[in-house]
Amino acid sequence: MNPRSVRAHNDVLAATIALLDEGGLPAATVDAISSRSGVSKATIYKHWPNRTAVAAEAFGRRMTDAIPLPDSGNARDDLSEQVRRVSAFYAGRHGLVFAQLLAATVADPEAAPFFREFFLDGRRQAVAVLWDRAVSRGEVKASVSVDTAIDLLFGPLIFRLLSGHAPLSPPDADALASAALTGLLA
Repeated sequence: MNPRSVRAHNDVLAATIALLDEGGLPAATVDAISSRSGVSKATIYKHWPNRTAVAAEAFGRRMTDAIPLPDSGNARDDLSEQVRRVSAFYAGRHGLVFAQLLAATVADPEAAPFFREFFLDGRRQAVAVLWDRAVSRGEVKASVSVDTAIDLLFGPLIFRLLSGHAPLSPPDADALASAALTGLLA
């Protein structure tokens, strides 16, 4: 992309992040994104198929900026801390936006790849860094794939967020991380 295009892309994402923060996915219409960013709707549609795709990319950027990776030198501490950080992110106002995006992308085949690429893939790659560190130090079972570890550690947070059956509190995040890292069998 040329510098002007990069600037427009970044302006659109920044405007979308602000709109998501203010009113969730319903507030992030293409008209509102265009007005807030100063980028034409035609340019927005040149880069994204629809508002959900823009929102998915913007939300991925928001979460990456909000949740840095811990590096204590200990797998249990790092993975538990990451589960706590993600749980706190979802427990706050960002959880509603995540749920809105997830629901919207389930029904939107054009936006779903943006959600996977700019949100899920980025989050999974970040946690893979933690897992790879733990594998290289011999702290976790190398036979367990990073994808399985991520699903076990973070899937329960998403289920709780979407179902509302249990809280996303720090003690609950610790209990989930401990169960995932230790196992369920006596």
